[in-house]
Amino acid sequence: MLASWYDEQGPAADVLHVGELPDPTPGPGEVRVRVTLSGVNPGDTKKRRGWLGSSMPYPRVIPHSDAAGVVDAVGDGVDTRRVGQRVWVYGAQSYRPFGTAARYTVVPQDLAVPLPEHLSDELGASLGIPGITAHRAVFADGPVDGRLVLVHGVLGGVGSVAAQLARWGGATVLATVRRSGDLDRVDPAVVSHAVALDTADPAAAIRAYAPEGVHRIVEVSLSDNADLDDAVAAVDAVIAAYATRADRTEIPFWTLLFNNVTLRLIGSDDFPAAARRQAARDLTAAAAVGALTVDVGAIHPLEKIAEAHDRVDAGSRGRALVSIPD
Repeated sequence: MLASWYDEQGPAADVLHVGELPDPTPGPGEVRVRVTLSGVNPGDTKKRRGWLGSSMPYPRVIPHSDAAGVVDAVGDGVDTRRVGQRVWVYGAQSYRPFGTAARYTVVPQDLAVPLPEHLSDELGASLGIPGITAHRAVFADGPVDGRLVLVHGVLGGVGSVAAQLARWGGATVLATVRRSGDLDRVDPAVVSHAVALDTADPAAAIRAYAPEGVHRIVEVSLSDNADLDDAVAAVDAVIAAYATRADRTEIPFWTLLFNNVTLRLIGSDDFPAAARRQAARDLTAAAAVGALTVDVGAIHPLEKIAEAHDRVDAGSRGRALVSIPD
């Protein structure tokens, strides 16, 4: 099969190869998916770079965990009627050596989620890591119907999905963007009130809309926003943080404590299996009724996978996808 892989960590152009590898065979409980589009996430490029001193987990890695495609073979114990089914894939390269940057990927059957016919491969390939992370950030602490949810970085991959899921779940969504010039890019059908962090007093602007504070905060950079979160959190609020800029992040401990604020840290590779399955069901359901869309920034051919990785490392807007040719 045609695939991309790396045998050592380093810059994308130096270590990513494209060529032929043996076709994989699904084992018991697994399906093989003929990949059409492979999604690139920051976690994929961090593994390739050796971020935070991480080493090669396997001698050879086919990168990427997310994809869209069609089931073309099944292993023992899997319903043969799944062959020919359109699916979106998540977690393919989580604790596994071979991901979705290849003509075929083999995953446990639960990781290949039926994709409704009216939804695009672009959407399907974009749901996995950002979608399941967003779902966990929004719903891990219960329903959000009637609650105020603040989403930082609402124009980002996780933030945009989190805002849409919170709105789908019945919440009133507040959001932040980094610059005032980005406010006109926020969807008013999803976000009731948006605030730019470069304004003089973003906490006051949020409190003006939520005088008693917000109930949930989806946090993209805890080290930058800890004081702001403290200033706008309601009593018994939850801050669900999936990223930070400073490795050793400080928080205003005592004021958060006196408000009984819960700090939840979100690491997508180790979510409980039941939570991942529920996230997959909810993401598909929300997308099926038009409550969830994604912004695709660029689709790169497999032979230019290094450009897709560089795009993600540069923080470019929109999802980066890699197309796998027939």
